Amino acid sequence: MLQLSLSEDGATRTAPCFYDLQLSTMPAVPEKVLLAAPRGYCAGVDRAVQTVEHALDHYGPPVYVRKEIVHNKHVVEQLRARGAIFVDNADEVPEGETVVFSAHGVAPSVHAKAAERKLKTIDATCPLVTKVHVEAKKFAADGYKIILIGHAGHEEVEGTMGEAPDAMILVETIDDVAALEVPDPERVAFISQTTLSVDETSEIITALRGKFPKIVGPRTDDICYATTNRQAAVKELARECDLVLVIGSKNSSNSNRLVDVTRDLGTDSYLIDNASQVEEAWLEGKKVVGITSGASAPDELVQNLVQLFRDRGTTDVGELEVIQENMRFMLPKEIRAVLSENSLPVAQ
Repeated sequence: MLQLSLSEDGATRTAPCFYDLQLSTMPAVPEKVLLAAPRGYCAGVDRAVQTVEHALDHYGPPVYVRKEIVHNKHVVEQLRARGAIFVDNADEVPEGETVVFSAHGVAPSVHAKAAERKLKTIDATCPLVTKVHVEAKKFAADGYKIILIGHAGHEEVEGTMGEAPDAMILVETIDDVAALEVPDPERVAFISQTTLSVDETSEIITALRGKFPKIVGPRTDDICYATTNRQAAVKELARECDLVLVIGSKNSSNSNRLVDVTRDLGTDSYLIDNASQVEEAWLEGKKVVGITSGASAPDELVQNLVQLFRDRGTTDVGELEVIQENMRFMLPKEIRAVLSENSLPVAQ
């Protein structure tokens, strides 16, 4: 309430004025919203989610899933509502039941334990993660000390290291490279987690080559096409925007890297699970807001965020396409067999 001084018949009086102050607290309305392309689901995530969905359709609930099938809270909750039970270890699955291994891959010891307990397993490991596992086994068999570039504690790293635990050393930073000691500097190989920062990983590989001139690596880059493409797209997006919102869960490595890449370019960026987590302070003074999403985030979350801005009054919504994607992976053989038995299409 404001106080106004009024003059009436030569006298000054103070009267209340109920002025609408809502203008000062109205939500920010960006002039434009720009979507990155590509964004969201990659082929490996799509394959993994479909695997659990088809398993539920065929076997009925419950279907057990070791760890989160993909690192996205929304996807996990949707599958849980349909009857998927997520467990940390295969030991938690009743004998004889069906268990799906997540897109991040598992160590050989996990397969062995599942076999001991007579579990029916469906391996939804991303084929590009399987590629890294194959490289690890080959380098170990050839007598190399393997340097794995990755993040400690990530499920993909745990699975990869399980392929050759005695032959592998994990490095996360250039400082780790500086501290490395190996038995034979001429018999060193490197591999990497598939969801890392392209630029940071390149710097680490350069440091490894400087320290071990004869080091060998994979024939093709281990960082997957989806991680590379989404980082390339968000770099272009960051140059066009005042703020970039990244949809993805906190435990999603590739989603976190999108935030890092954007901030490295000097553009504000925040990681959110959904539209409800947008904070008003982030939007103050922002004219162009960019939106992208991690490789495990469904596009419905992006559309919900776009609708939030439309509801505020933003009418200019565009898309910045940097790279076109058309990658598809075949479903696991167990699911293909089920679909074939039911005369359903097996191609994605």
